[in-house]
Amino acid sequence: MIELYLSKVTETSESEQAGKLYARVSYKQTLGVQEMAKHMAEHNTAFSEGLITGILIDFVKCVREQVLNGNTVKIPDLAIFKATVEANALETYYDAQNDKVAQATIGQLAEGAKTGPAVKTIKLLAQSTGEFTRDELKKDARLSWTDKTREQISRAKGDNASQAPANSGSNQNGGGTNTGGNTGGGNTGGGGNEPGGDGNDQN
Repeated sequence: MIELYLSKVTETSESEQAGKLYARVSYKQTLGVQEMAKHMAEHNTAFSEGLITGILIDFVKCVREQVLNGNTVKIPDLAIFKATVEANALETYYDAQNDKVAQATIGQLAEGAKTGPAVKTIKLLAQSTGEFTRDELKKDARLSWTDKTREQISRAKGDNASQAPANSGSNQNGGGTNTGGNTGGGNTGGGGNEPGGDGNDQN
């Protein structure tokens, strides 16, 4: 079950979303390798928690190694992992006036420079695949409000029917007030860059 809360964009925001409420995911906990190994060991497997932990640690190292070698790693029904770059806008392969060529390196392009480092930064891209794609998740996901959001909706239906659900605090369990002006409202309670989503979809 995925629990949601409503986050309100501040009234003073200059974006067109000012004052609007957006659903965000309230994440319960973060599971690391050891926690996942313990969880897997409890699924009637013949392997011990320690053995699973070692395999997962080695697997993570190998995925990183393959990604850094320029390969993509596809884990069926989960994600495809690969490296991607944010590029500088080069004007030419070679600047004869300054005797500079396009470089397959990471760095900032000097102001006014026509060529130089081709890459601003490099990052990992995880793209959902198989039974983990957006369409499949829409079929399988079960959604509900957090207890706090249910209380806010209840109050809005009762004595405060003319008011939107109140925002109190910036924790993940409800009502964090948005302060940013991006398209998702820049909330402080659980990020998002799209008005209708939580910004985590790689599809």
